[in-house]
Amino acid sequence: MHTESETRTKRSLFSNYSLLLAVVFGGFLIFGFSENIKGPAIPRMQADFSLSEAQIGMLLALNSLGYLIACSFTAWLVKTIGIKLTTLLSFGSMVISGFCLYYSVNYSTMVLSYFFMYIGNGLLEIALAILAAQIFTRNTGTMMNLAHFFYGLSSIVAPLLAANLMGVHLFGASAELGWRGMYCLMLSLAILPMIPTILAKSPKKEEKHGERLSLKEYMKDKAAWLLVGVLSLGVVSELAIGSWLVNFLEKAYDWSSGESAGMLSAFFLCFTFARLVLGPVTDRIGYTLSLILLSAFSGLCSIAAVIAGEPGAFLFAVAGIGIAPIYPTVMALIAKRYPKESDTAITFTVTLMGIATVAGNYLIGLIIELFKNGFAEAAHPKAGLIAGLQAGYVFIGACALLCSVMSVWLYRHLKQRGALL
Repeated sequence: MHTESETRTKRSLFSNYSLLLAVVFGGFLIFGFSENIKGPAIPRMQADFSLSEAQIGMLLALNSLGYLIACSFTAWLVKTIGIKLTTLLSFGSMVISGFCLYYSVNYSTMVLSYFFMYIGNGLLEIALAILAAQIFTRNTGTMMNLAHFFYGLSSIVAPLLAANLMGVHLFGASAELGWRGMYCLMLSLAILPMIPTILAKSPKKEEKHGERLSLKEYMKDKAAWLLVGVLSLGVVSELAIGSWLVNFLEKAYDWSSGESAGMLSAFFLCFTFARLVLGPVTDRIGYTLSLILLSAFSGLCSIAAVIAGEPGAFLFAVAGIGIAPIYPTVMALIAKRYPKESDTAITFTVTLMGIATVAGNYLIGLIIELFKNGFAEAAHPKAGLIAGLQAGYVFIGACALLCSVMSVWLYRHLKQRGALL
């Protein structure tokens, strides 16, 4: 029989575990909002400041740079001040960045505000990844996908909510809320998950089996670099869809803001459904094989959507099924392969992934601009823009296909060493 003190301890642990789950799930909800309200907002920002596609690409690249900088020091911050304070800091910085965006008056101040917001995003993502690796010790693939399901859940709502909020007249004001007010309002929601973060206790680190690796030793592992390649290519493709799909549909097919936001929401509906359903599948068939099949499916759908034209636009949404499990599956693989040093492994992988997203976002903008200028015709001035947008989207699909190729390489490497996961 359990003593009263043991029962009380178990209840306390369950209560703290519930609070930690609320932090992780709530954190991913906020992360989904902050990341994916930009789709409908970017065309309005572009119109307000008369920006070129290359400048938008630069904006997104600098955002990724802010994210990258945060990733580079978050693990150190967690070791210095703890996971709890780091998580609170990330939520707080996102709230502040919303007010900075509200008061941005030109391209430079907008870029700085966005840059600060992505520092908060980087802090939050690494902190949540480390926290999830510490508490999800069983059915890791399923639980990682479930946590990231909440990211997808808010991402479904984010584009439509953003598009509608920008047109709202709040408190009877004559002016619309616009993209500035929308960002301020949405990022202020980060206050909510701060509550369970304050109430929860940091999880106790269990003693785990496995060799403890230093960063130098970790960097000698070929699998570590292959994981960087897989994650980088997958995430560049995933984030690019959220950034460029609305722009593509509005300018290439003359869709309205609402219709374009609806398709982006459909993408995130497929994205979210996949994370909810495919998590147990990745645990069953193996993480590496899952990466090969799912990334190939996403890449083929994206390229087929461009080739098919407007009738095939639904394939942009279907691509979300394949790309959605890539990030959480890589995180699950890292947590299983490097159980004692998951924080080092996650920081290293996600930091280098950040470098790839900086390059990827800027490269997409340059590809669009290059093809736009190269194919522009006097008789059909829009032809160049359409060609540029199509070329940019083919590159997005190609990144997903390359992710599959890199996963095959990882599969062979792990299988040869009897370490296939």
